[in-house]
Amino acid sequence: MDVDFDVWLTGPAALWGAAAGLLVPRAAYRLCVEPDEPWRDRCPRGHPITGGPGGWLGRARCPDGTVYGPSAVLVCAATALVCAALALATGTRPELAVWLLLAPLAVLLTIVDFRVQRLPDVLTLPLAGAAAALLGVAALAPEHAGEWLTALLGALALGGAYFVLFLVNPNGMGFGDVKLALGLGAVLGWYGWSTVVLGTFAGFLFGGLYGLGLVASRRAGRRTSIPFGPFLIAGAFVGLLIGAYTS
Repeated sequence: MDVDFDVWLTGPAALWGAAAGLLVPRAAYRLCVEPDEPWRDRCPRGHPITGGPGGWLGRARCPDGTVYGPSAVLVCAATALVCAALALATGTRPELAVWLLLAPLAVLLTIVDFRVQRLPDVLTLPLAGAAAALLGVAALAPEHAGEWLTALLGALALGGAYFVLFLVNPNGMGFGDVKLALGLGAVLGWYGWSTVVLGTFAGFLFGGLYGLGLVASRRAGRRTSIPFGPFLIAGAFVGLLIGAYTS
């Protein structure tokens, strides 16, 4: 890879991440509801949330100017950093377009799970489908560094493994985590089985350290439920960076 050009790529990737991050707070606000509650369709001031398509896209701002949802500045900064790191690790290979398209969705999932401990099907299933489909397109382009078949097998393997964990301990592994694993398995599997193992191990490590930290600070007990999705995503992010850089 041309290192200078790869560094140059981080700028446009960061701009894309910041722009896409502007659309995350509204979706996060709408999705951050308790189980069995409908998605929010009104802002905190009671105004109907409109815009296209279906009111999901647009800034998180009421007609009277009131801003709602998570901080747009923090979300844009986080998404920009994620996209810049992915661009730096992946370079000009065609799969970079896939990572940049999926990154805002991963950030959105992280926020929702941290806030209400939910991984909505409306996010996890499109993530899995988009990862498989987009990587299939990337596999047709020249100079790609992964394998589409391994990506599909990675999705099935990781989803199956998490499903077994869910059956063994439903209180420790939610079914939303199982569906999230399909998309993460596809992304990690693109760069091979070692990347799948690395990304999965990192996710469990991050989640375990977070849980231990809560127990040590007496903010939670050993049986306290914690959102696991953000750590699975963080682990996959680390695995993806290393897999892309070493491929």
